[in-house]
Amino acid sequence: MNRKKLIFIAFITLCFAFVSGCIDEQEVSASSADKPFVVVSVLPEAEFVEKIGGDEVEVMVMVPPGADPHSYEVTPGQLRDLSNADMYVKVGSGLSFENVWMDRLMEVNPDMLVVDASSGVHLRTMEAHSHDHEGEEHEDEHDHANESEEEHGEEHEDEHDHANESEEEHEEEHDHANESEEEHEEEHEDEHDHANESEEEHDHSAESRDPHIWTSPKEAQVMVENIYDGLVEVDPENTDFYTQNKNAYIAELDAADANIRETLAGEEGSSFIVYHPAWGYFADEYSLEQISVEIEGKEPSVQDMQRLIDTAKEKNIKVIFVQSGFSTTSAQTIANEIDGEVVEVDPLAKDYIGNLANVTAAFEKGLA
Repeated sequence: MNRKKLIFIAFITLCFAFVSGCIDEQEVSASSADKPFVVVSVLPEAEFVEKIGGDEVEVMVMVPPGADPHSYEVTPGQLRDLSNADMYVKVGSGLSFENVWMDRLMEVNPDMLVVDASSGVHLRTMEAHSHDHEGEEHEDEHDHANESEEEHGEEHEDEHDHANESEEEHEEEHDHANESEEEHEEEHEDEHDHANESEEEHDHSAESRDPHIWTSPKEAQVMVENIYDGLVEVDPENTDFYTQNKNAYIAELDAADANIRETLAGEEGSSFIVYHPAWGYFADEYSLEQISVEIEGKEPSVQDMQRLIDTAKEKNIKVIFVQSGFSTTSAQTIANEIDGEVVEVDPLAKDYIGNLANVTAAFEKGLA
């Protein structure tokens, strides 16, 4: 009898422990669910969100460490997690990952708040590749124009002889041309205006926006302000907490900017060579010249390589900066030709301010 009681008591104890564990787990899940779940595209944005939100937010990064934002493929697990997000922070400046995936991500979770971190940032355009065959194409067009001019001269002589033989018909055609001249001029003006509009559209589409806005701490401050506004919208109860953290981080970014200016003092107008042009906003902010080996994902031609080598020698540049995940073959070739070295810098590091300090120190040594 005592044995049965002991078994019964043990059974009740186990049941109680099981139920208590389930309740605790539910409480943890509920506590986690109370926090805004924020999804971002790249690691620096995660840093910004965490600096503002602290322990009051949960963050997921779509492009993980070491992955390339130009080619990354979203996983089914990420899409599943994204469906529970309260807010998505997109870079918004033309990041390749977002160009490909953003519409699909919004379809997965149409109810989440989408924050454009680039709102208020003056976007720069990336430099275009030189065209090695422009001269050849121009010569072909010139030769074609000469041939057309000769043909036009022969046709003009034939028409002139024909006009002498049929003077009355020519005069009638001339009168008709005069009557239609105003209509033709109006149509020509319309076509000219349309051509100008098309040319402007073509020029705009030919320009490629530089998406790497976070590489300037001043533009990073704009991103932080936009993220702050989003967090306040999805979680107004913690506005004071977010405001305090945001202001503290803006002060840190101001201090980082001051340190960079002190480190690079006297280097205004200096140049540095990078393989992938990720540092344009940094260069603009501190009056430096970024010279890129690869532009818009294109490898340099032989002529481009020689121009880069000549430029490096002329400016006495001895360092070629590269980024993890990109080919270093061209960079190493240039470095070999100028008796220089290849140094890696990371525009996607999560420790934003610490990374800026490291990159600034590296650039200082590589400037010329």
